[in-house]
Order: sequence, then structure tokens, then C-alpha cells
Amino acid sequence: MTRTAAPAPAAASGTAPADARVPARRLLPLAAQHVLAMIAAPVSTVFLTAGTLGLAPGTTASLLSAVLVLCGAGALLQSLGVWRIGARLPFVMLPGGAATALFLQIAQDHGTPTAAGSVLLAAALLIAVLPLYARVVRLFPPLVMGVTVLLIGIAMIRVAARLVTGPDGEGEPRAVLLAALTVAATVGAYVLLRGVWRQTAILTGMAAGVLLAVVTGLGAFTPAPGSGFSLPALLPYGTPRFDVLAALPLLVFSLTTLAEITGQTVLNSETVGRTPDPGRDVPRVARADALVSLVGGLFGTSLMVTSAENIGIGRLTGVRSRFVTAAAGALLIGVGLATPVSRALAGIPEAVVGGSSLVVYAVIAVMGVEMLHRADLSGTGSMAAAPALAAGLLPLLAPGLYDGFPGWARTVLGSGVVAGTLTAVLLTALLGRSGRRDGDPEPDPEPDGAETGVPGPRGPG
Repeated sequence: MTRTAAPAPAAASGTAPADARVPARRLLPLAAQHVLAMIAAPVSTVFLTAGTLGLAPGTTASLLSAVLVLCGAGALLQSLGVWRIGARLPFVMLPGGAATALFLQIAQDHGTPTAAGSVLLAAALLIAVLPLYARVVRLFPPLVMGVTVLLIGIAMIRVAARLVTGPDGEGEPRAVLLAALTVAATVGAYVLLRGVWRQTAILTGMAAGVLLAVVTGLGAFTPAPGSGFSLPALLPYGTPRFDVLAALPLLVFSLTTLAEITGQTVLNSETVGRTPDPGRDVPRVARADALVSLVGGLFGTSLMVTSAENIGIGRLTGVRSRFVTAAAGALLIGVGLATPVSRALAGIPEAVVGGSSLVVYAVIAVMGVEMLHRADLSGTGSMAAAPALAAGLLPLLAPGLYDGFPGWARTVLGSGVVAGTLTAVLLTALLGRSGRRDGDPEPDPEPDGAETGVPGPRGPG
């Protein structure tokens, strides 16, 4: 489970650290740090999407604008809260890296309108299952979540590689070299930078890749035309199409997010000195995720997810106010609506995006390994994980394996994530394994007797 942080001391005035107001002269630089720490995730996710789907530069710029605005709106919603939506904790929101992988898989197999419809279905499902939180979350212990996230990471590495090699899988040497240099720059930035700047390693590596492309001639930087401010395009892929079978990967994934939401909410509460109350706060976090994702589906994005990764900044600065992340949200909205910024970012070479994405999605795979490490793989545990991994890897290693099956079977079995996850859920239930080590806490089925909470894993931004 999530590591417990020591509670923060209350402010001198008696105000809880999360509710403390920050002077205006400090608010902007503190908010800018949060933006710098998280902006690499939306940028790399958008360009991975654009490269995979072959979007035009103008559409890419519009999609990036939409994602940045939604990230900002999500941070505002989670930080300030409206009614029972948003936990009023210093959270930021990102496009889910693992969710994007599944979105792209659906788009490639069934078309972008179906992928957009799948996002709407998954967000609606997340809202619908909140009253059943305690029962649903037990289907996704660390063993199941580890299998799911590992398979997502592996599948996404394959997709990211296509940005470098092209759809035929035969990459030009200069594109492969540019991607390798981008990866090297990213690793170098992570090793050399310290503190909050280390969290910008992906963005720094991407900037270095663009610079190397221009200086060496390995690639071209061609921003999309446009200036001023503009709104993101509504329904960029056309009218969404709803297909429950095609949407299964995202539907299953939306259920798994419940466990991570719980862990992040408890961690964030403890970090800012608030007594954790999953029964109250977890549903609020989940509702905000679902609401922003519903809007995102209309603007061409995949599921948006709340992230606690910026907690480290609060620890470094000693400032744990939710008004700082709210200000960061306002900054993101401004950047998203600034057309020159999004159109300039749209000119990044595909090989650079591919190199950055390889790092991002390899990290997802590593997260899956870490989750499996927290599970008990001795005895029947390994007999649950091994067939599940085999079921998930078969569609990747033998893509034509299920070609002779009926359409519904190809949809379910042909998705490595769905096949692997369902196999893991079934086997852990049949073998009587929870996938947890002895002593790991289980979620309270009815935290306050009023409202149930929601845990789940979704991968980094």
C-alpha cells in the first residue's frame, strides 16, 4: 500500500496547512513549480496520441490545448471543491498514461469515434460503481493491478516504438538515433538535476531532443500556424460511437483506478496534516476525475486522473496549501488557451516524442513490476500471475492468434490488458488469493457508514 507520511504541523493561526492562504508574491512561483513538475505528462501524452493517430499539426495543437485546460480545471476542482466534487486537497490532474495506452489501442482497432465513446462510457461507469466501492476494490489487489499495469506498459512501449520506426516498423537510422539521444538526455537530466527540477526530466529531455534535431539535421521543428488565444475543438473525431465490447479495456481500467485513488487520498491527507477520511474524500476525488473525463471525451482526450505526484514539492517547499495547486490550475488553463504555446509544442519531431514516450511507458511497466513485488507470488500466487501474464502477452506476441474467433471473442481476447486482467481476477478468486502480503491494510467497506470510498491504479501521467 502507500507509504504513510508524517502529518504536517498545523499553521500557527490554527488553520490546517491544506487550507492556509499563501501571500500573492509567493503564490505564482510556487504554482509555477507545480506546473513545471507535471507539464511533461500532458505534453508527451498528447504527442504520443498525435503521432499514433497521425493527427494534423492543427488538430494536435487543439488537443494539447484541451488537455492543458482540462488539467487546470481538474486541479482547480480537486483543490477548491464544488459541492461533493473535489476533495479540497492539493491535487493536480493529468491525462492517465495507462488510460491513454488503452485509448490508442481502441482507436487503432475500432476507430477514434469508438475510442471517444469508450472514454465517456468509462467515466460514467466510475460514477455508477461508487456506491459499490468496497466490493469492487477487492477485485483488484496488488497482484491483479501489477499484471494490469505491467501489460499496459509493455503494450504502450510497442506503440511508442512505432513513433520512431513508423507504421511499417522499419525506422530510418537518423530517427532511431534522434530517439536514442532524447532518451539519453532524459536520463542525464534525471541524474544531474536535483529537487523539483528532477521532476522535469521528461520535459528537459524532450527540449534537448528538439534542439539536437534542429542543430544536427536529424529532424525538423515545424510549429503549426496560428496566434492569439483560441478554444479547443469540440468532437475532433466526430460523433462518439458507443460499443461496450470495444470499450472493455477502458471499462476494466476505470474500475482499477479505485484502489489508487484511495491510496493517494490517504497519503495526501496525512501529508498536509488532515485526518484521512476515505469515506468522504475518495468519492469526491473519483467524481471529479469522472466529470473532467466526461468533458475530455468530448474534446478528444482519454481519461483524466488525479495525481499526488506533486506531494514531493510540498515536502520540499514546506507549503502544503491547496490554494497553490489551485493557482497552478489557473496557470495551466492560461497556457492551454494561449495558441502560440500549444502550436509551437505541436511542431516537436515524432522521433523526439517517441523517445520521451519510451521512457514514460517503460516507467509504467516498472510500476507494474513494483506492484507485483508487493503481492505474495509464492505458491498459488505465482500460478495466478503466470497464466494472466501469458494471456496478456499472447495478443502482442502472436497478433493473429484469435483471427478465426467470433468478433466479440477477438475484442476481449485480442486485448492483452483485458485478457490478462480478467484472467488474473478469475484466478485470484478461484485460488483464494488476495494478492496482498500479510499485514497490508484492507479498505474499510463502509468508512463512515454514510458514503463509501474508492481505491485504484492508473499509471503515471
